[in-house]
Amino acid sequence: MPDVTTLSKNELIKQGDPTLGGTIAATLADPAADRFAEDDEQFLKFHGIYQQDDRDVRKTGKQFMMMIRGRIPGGVMTSRQWLTFDRLATDYGNNTLRLTTRQSIQFHGVHKSGLGTLVKKINESLLSTLAACGDVNRNITASPTPAYTRAREQVYADSLRLAEALAPRTPAYHSIWIDEVQLKLADPATPAFVDPLYGPTYLPRKFKVSLVIPPVNDMDVYTNDLGFIAVVEGDRVAGYNVAVGGGMGRSHGNVQTFPRLADVIGFVRPEHLVTVAQAVLTLHRDFGDRTNRKHARLKYVVEERGTAWVHDEIIRRAGDVLSGVRRFEFTTTGDLLGWHRAVDGQWFLTLFVETGRIKDVPGHALKTALRDVAGQFPHLEFRLSANQNVILANVPEADRAGVSALLAFYGVKVERQASVLHAAAMACPALPTCGLALAESERMLPGLIDRIEQLGGELGLGGEEIIIRSTGCPNGCARPYMAELAFVGKAPGRYQLWLGGNGAGTRLNRVYKDVIKEDDVEAELRPLLTRWRDGRQTGERFGDFAARVLWPELPAAAAPAVA
Repeated sequence: MPDVTTLSKNELIKQGDPTLGGTIAATLADPAADRFAEDDEQFLKFHGIYQQDDRDVRKTGKQFMMMIRGRIPGGVMTSRQWLTFDRLATDYGNNTLRLTTRQSIQFHGVHKSGLGTLVKKINESLLSTLAACGDVNRNITASPTPAYTRAREQVYADSLRLAEALAPRTPAYHSIWIDEVQLKLADPATPAFVDPLYGPTYLPRKFKVSLVIPPVNDMDVYTNDLGFIAVVEGDRVAGYNVAVGGGMGRSHGNVQTFPRLADVIGFVRPEHLVTVAQAVLTLHRDFGDRTNRKHARLKYVVEERGTAWVHDEIIRRAGDVLSGVRRFEFTTTGDLLGWHRAVDGQWFLTLFVETGRIKDVPGHALKTALRDVAGQFPHLEFRLSANQNVILANVPEADRAGVSALLAFYGVKVERQASVLHAAAMACPALPTCGLALAESERMLPGLIDRIEQLGGELGLGGEEIIIRSTGCPNGCARPYMAELAFVGKAPGRYQLWLGGNGAGTRLNRVYKDVIKEDDVEAELRPLLTRWRDGRQTGERFGDFAARVLWPELPAAAAPAVA
């Protein structure tokens, strides 16, 4: 453990109150307070809440508001839960639901006066916000598409087991948001609360876990601290290949920070899944850097100590439960849009959601449409994808036409929902809500894609898929470093241009240009797209072409390291 004088401020805050309660309850109960104290802002993150302000009006004074993120393991919701989230967004938020790249939902624009009721109602729906943010395991993601194998249900069940096993146990959450009282501290003679898994100061930084079913890498599994890659035999999960040490975040101008793909280090049977997950999490707890939050993610431990050391440390903590990596292959990261038949004979419908924002606009009332679907077809299941789309699952043949008709009434298409470029794109929210954003992202990307499509059409490349992602800062919330073409915000109207990811989500891209102006995108891309058109190999994607021509020393894809 580092000397207390070298610990980061966040570590000292956690050390001072391991319950993570702070003075949140007292501030909630104070109608005169429009915001939480600075230390409480850090505690709130563990409760799934970010305190923000509206940057569009910052010049006239800060207007504080909250972003609240649900914890929805595997992205699965009942129709009743969907209706609860829809109503809360209308009553307390900005009347939109923001689908995240980790199969969750964010509320934006929530004022402090409505915060307590919103979080309580989420818990009454049997979901939660605890550990949706903070230095703990975040929302666990799992492949949502029911088209390929019945083993998907076993993978989802395993995601629920992991979510329960890796959840923090602080009593402050229930006390504040359910009982609506300040946590009653234990008698001085009783030892202070210490989380049985995380210890008194939790993790050095966030921790992300994902489960995926090849050949579809719809979870971008290599971007996680811990990934479980299912090995399916028949319709049964024989076990999982274990990938450790991925992460997207970096900082401009700091070469000590970088995105990293996880290394595949072994295979584990389903019965040892939780044991291995806890071993990796506690490895991060014990060896992560608590003096520098920019260097605190597990990926730096793996990078600096090596996969052999990580493998041996897991064995030391979990027992001899890892064996040799089983063969697997990824071919795509995309969702199946439109209607498809599930392996159980029922139907599912994947709806494209532009930049993950569910809202009503003239001619496309998606929020109202989904609310009515949930109300009229209460047996349906809502599943959130890591590509920011929504899946209506468990649809009987008899209901398929009715669902389509109801959506069409509100202008929501079920076929030809989006062009190939829009369908393959993702963006983080950025401005005006995110305090870290340096440039626009969600509000910028749809129009920029329209311009890139027009350019592609001029060059004879219309209909070609390119995975395009944008973020307002380098932290990587929309996983830009896996894209074939990515825009990473540096300043208002200015972006880094990254090129060279692939369609299977197995290769990082690289910086092609440090700064370009948004207005100059066509001028920057025209020669690149022309070179691709004229020099591509048969069927070669743009990202593969860029990697081959610009950086020929790179491998064609990530080569998993085997300890």
